[in-house]
Amino acid sequence: MGQRTQAAVGCLSTLAGLGAGIAVWNVRADGRIHRFEQGPDWRVFAVDLPLCLAGGTLAGALAGVLLTRLLTARHADPPGRG
Repeated sequence: MGQRTQAAVGCLSTLAGLGAGIAVWNVRADGRIHRFEQGPDWRVFAVDLPLCLAGGTLAGALAGVLLTRLLTARHADPPGRG
């Protein structure tokens, strides 16, 4: 696997993780931003959003590393018999 392919896999998996973090935050924040007869809960933006984005990005980056390692180990030449 070439370096460009490895870089592309890493970038795409990190972006997928970032998207997953946004999706998780959106599901968790539903109904918490504007509660009934209360003011907005700003912790949703100040704490939950950065944590979900960082966690999703980290998970995507780790998935990219694992995927790259699996693909390079799979295509490695078997050791010669000697």
